[in-house]
Amino acid sequence: MSVAHADDADDYSRPTGETYHAEKALPSGDFYTGQWRDNLPHGHGKYLWTDGCMYVGEWHRGKTMGKGRFSWPSGATYEGDFKNGYMDGKGTYIDSSGDLYRGSWVMNLRHGQGTKSYVNGDCYDGEWRRGLQDGHGRYQWKNENHYIGQWKNGMMNGNGTMIWSNGNRYDGSWEDSAPKGNGTFRWSDGSFYVGVWSKDPKEQNGTYYPSTSTGNFDWQPQQVFYVDLSECVVCTCQRIPVLPSQKMPVWYGSSSEQSSSGNRTKSSERPRRRSVDGRVSNAEMELRNNGSGYLQVDDTESNRSPLGPLRIQPAKKQGQTISKGHKNYDLMLNLQLGIRHSVGRPAPATSLDLKASAFDPKEKLWTKFPSEGSKYTPPHQSCEFKWKDYCPVVFRTLRKLFNVDAADYMLSICGNDALRELSSPGKSGSFFYLTNDDRYMIKTMKKAETKVSTSIQFFFLNLFIKIFTHLYFFHLKQVLIRMLPAYYNHVRACENTLVTKFFGLHCVKLTGTAQKKVRFVIMGNLFCTGHSIHRRFDLKGSSHGRLTTKPESEIDPNTTLKDLDLNFLFRLQKNWFQEFCRQVDKDCEFLEQERIMDYSLLVGLHFRESSCNNSATPTSGARTPTGDNRPSRGEMDRFLLDASKLASMQLGINMPARVERTVRRSDAENQLVGEPTGEFYDVILYFGVIDILQDYDISKKLEHAYKSMQYDPTSISAVDPKQYSRRFRDFIFRIFVEDT
Repeated sequence: MSVAHADDADDYSRPTGETYHAEKALPSGDFYTGQWRDNLPHGHGKYLWTDGCMYVGEWHRGKTMGKGRFSWPSGATYEGDFKNGYMDGKGTYIDSSGDLYRGSWVMNLRHGQGTKSYVNGDCYDGEWRRGLQDGHGRYQWKNENHYIGQWKNGMMNGNGTMIWSNGNRYDGSWEDSAPKGNGTFRWSDGSFYVGVWSKDPKEQNGTYYPSTSTGNFDWQPQQVFYVDLSECVVCTCQRIPVLPSQKMPVWYGSSSEQSSSGNRTKSSERPRRRSVDGRVSNAEMELRNNGSGYLQVDDTESNRSPLGPLRIQPAKKQGQTISKGHKNYDLMLNLQLGIRHSVGRPAPATSLDLKASAFDPKEKLWTKFPSEGSKYTPPHQSCEFKWKDYCPVVFRTLRKLFNVDAADYMLSICGNDALRELSSPGKSGSFFYLTNDDRYMIKTMKKAETKVSTSIQFFFLNLFIKIFTHLYFFHLKQVLIRMLPAYYNHVRACENTLVTKFFGLHCVKLTGTAQKKVRFVIMGNLFCTGHSIHRRFDLKGSSHGRLTTKPESEIDPNTTLKDLDLNFLFRLQKNWFQEFCRQVDKDCEFLEQERIMDYSLLVGLHFRESSCNNSATPTSGARTPTGDNRPSRGEMDRFLLDASKLASMQLGINMPARVERTVRRSDAENQLVGEPTGEFYDVILYFGVIDILQDYDISKKLEHAYKSMQYDPTSISAVDPKQYSRRFRDFIFRIFVEDT
């Protein structure tokens, strides 16, 4: 770093604040020519160093700030944004070998979205972090092989897809730029191999599925490592020899230096804390651990909210892993064996225009799974069972419609990783299972666990309970089968539908003395995301029983809150809001026509501030500051979009928005929507309509009659589908508003 003496008699004769053109030959041999103010470069100017480096561009009080071009004597150049002497913002760097990077920079490092074109013909387009490929990206080699997926520290790492120019491809897990873990290798002729991958042949395990009887049975998985990937080497980035920030001169004798030495920051003032991208972190807010496991905003007077800070615990992975010894371990094995058989079974290509016979309730397939195996099933360690597929052609076509790859689907549910069991948050008594990658949720429909709501205890109902218990055993399955044609047409017509995505309906029947039947419905998990969900709400638009029973100190990110817990208004950008309103109307009309009620809107909030600080743990939804140092909305949006996949943004998924905190009046116990406070938070939203398999049957009609005698009929959930749809929409359109 050079030292520049800027003293000049002419400078002191100029009025303070006057900008003029100057040429300065500095004692170090460096030379500056350009605009000058208060003994400092300020405006447009050129600086030449004695070693041959040169900067031409904008200056602000002695530092490169704004648009500029820096060149090195080696021939390397950078042209783009500068901030406080650093390459920071959007810019293009061409190194001495001819490699070109165009994209985002943070404090001299490639960070955010960017494209790197190598002189040998390779190209990478995707996310960067601290100078290396990190996040989601695509790398294409000059021979047209290409990889699309996750990266870490400059290497292929995580879930990704390698596609070779000959049509072969690998989909699955990667580690250190090689397949590691669950994955599928497909040939262009339709054959594929599914298994657990490793460079160590002892750890390699899988099954080969030929497309024809004359498949390549001599093929070995290790060929992928030593033959197919031999030419797929990722080029490294040439290191920048001298950083522009290291060349910035210190201007002694300048007014800024005098000011900084004579009027230093008071010791009582807290220094600015910067996040990894070099920006002031959320208006200089310090996040601290308050000793209870919560993270909260430092509640200084300038940032203090009359409602107090939002406190949110770090998110934890939900559920209990089903390992050997778990009471449902055998059931999980049965499910995985059945799914692998159903999805892996050869089937002709299907059109999206299905015949009516495909929806016939009698359209089902039974398969017997003896422990010792059979001609069509593998041997297994579980007890003997039977497996049933309901409407297999319809659900296979739905998976195709939802862009679910068959091999990926099998890997998620039947891979080497165990499922996780969740207890039901509702009253149905059903159990839920999550796949390890969080993509799919599996709901059981067991007779023993199916109960009528305990709140319905009117004496004459006992008789009906006995009569309808065995009918309720089949109820959810029957509803789904009944509405399947209309559901299929609806999701096909509405690409942005918010209703639950169903991927399969199956049944396991244990043989022997148990003779137990368990039905499974496989659904998409709304909260399958790389973002931590800090708050989640289940919203129906009713008030009776719609308040969580947990004390505030026990509420964590996995707690599902209800209508009377809601303390936010959701503000969507104009285009999103219009699309949201249209889709809610369409989905509610569909559910009303199918006589469905008791559904809800599940909403998940990720507070953006936690994405932009440098804490290793996801932080709380801290209140957005209103002080002068708050990063601009544009700056926050730029950081968000640099750090995530814009293509993954759709209605209800990965949506940037704002929420406004609300508070209920003390005299309005059942007030559904609180009063706005003017306190805003930048968030990412996830939402969808769930629990869409409850029709207005006799049990719900009885529940409505009984509760209407005790409570306000408009406050209870069990109402006619038409009334339910109208009330649901009215409520949703009060809490979701256009962000003006």
